Amino acid sequence: MLPSHEDRRPRLLLVDDEPTNLHVLRQILGTSYRLQFATDGAKALQLVQQQKPDLILLDIMMPTLSGYEVCRQLKASAQTQNIPVIFVSALSDMGDEAEGFDAGGVDYIVKPVRAPIVLARVRTHLSLVRTEALRQSRLHIVQRLGRAAEYKDNETGMHVLRMSHFSHALALAIGCSPEWADELLHAAPMHDVGKIGIPDAVLLKPGPLTDSEWQIMRQHPAIGAEILGEDDNGILQLARSIALTHHEKWDGSGYPAGLRGNAIPLAARIVAIADVFDALTSVRPYKRAWSVDSAMAHIQSQAGLHFDPDLVPVFLSLREQLETIRQRWKDEAPEPVTADCLG
Repeated sequence: MLPSHEDRRPRLLLVDDEPTNLHVLRQILGTSYRLQFATDGAKALQLVQQQKPDLILLDIMMPTLSGYEVCRQLKASAQTQNIPVIFVSALSDMGDEAEGFDAGGVDYIVKPVRAPIVLARVRTHLSLVRTEALRQSRLHIVQRLGRAAEYKDNETGMHVLRMSHFSHALALAIGCSPEWADELLHAAPMHDVGKIGIPDAVLLKPGPLTDSEWQIMRQHPAIGAEILGEDDNGILQLARSIALTHHEKWDGSGYPAGLRGNAIPLAARIVAIADVFDALTSVRPYKRAWSVDSAMAHIQSQAGLHFDPDLVPVFLSLREQLETIRQRWKDEAPEPVTADCLG
């Protein structure tokens, strides 16, 4: 006897108070999808909680709960808000369609339905769901890769969260698009991923590094770029650029390439400020935390030397946001009394 295989076809929930309409949809969709049926809104909501369908085709005119209300309830719940809802209704006025989209629907099909239209719309929205799921999976892998580098470096995972949110806030403040700022938020945690390739004897050395050890340490940007590789994915491209260039300095004294000024990618110039600020204000095995005032004074003193002089005043103006981020993602261990000394 051949082993049974799990049915991995997408699961659709069809909701209509007229059995004839459900039969028509069954004929159109039954071959390609696993189908569930509900003849009223309350039953539909119950089935969604139990089975989590991949997509819902929803009638509007139903007793007790209209399709609009069912959709609003689905969109109000974090557990179900991402399930796409396609309204299927005899209501054909533009106002009816507009209300459907306002309720959270992703599409609107007018009855009587035509098989090619139904199949095309369902395929389109399931494809969008798969694309978003793939994006989220990539994002989670990226985040965990960044965390791996921090654990290797004996730092807390909170560091990458704080510095990435500092970077996000600065990007928005200088007028970058929200979309690009979001990509930066997700790419910034991988800035030090190359430290995975640095020997522990160098990376975790408690005292000052020798010249030869510094040469080894300074390989981590190139190692990070090699780990991330050449990729068409936007976040990974941005992450590679940041990993390779976040130790470059505005005056050209940084590494690995000695880039100067605007030759350093904007993302790396932003991350450099965010990373140094969080490192200064955080406890490390080899130092106490600096006060925010001292860290900001240091950032200011390095404008035009280490940091982009146009970015520094904007970053310093974000103090209230920076404090909020620091409070939200505190390190687990309590910090000792901070030192105001810059030495």
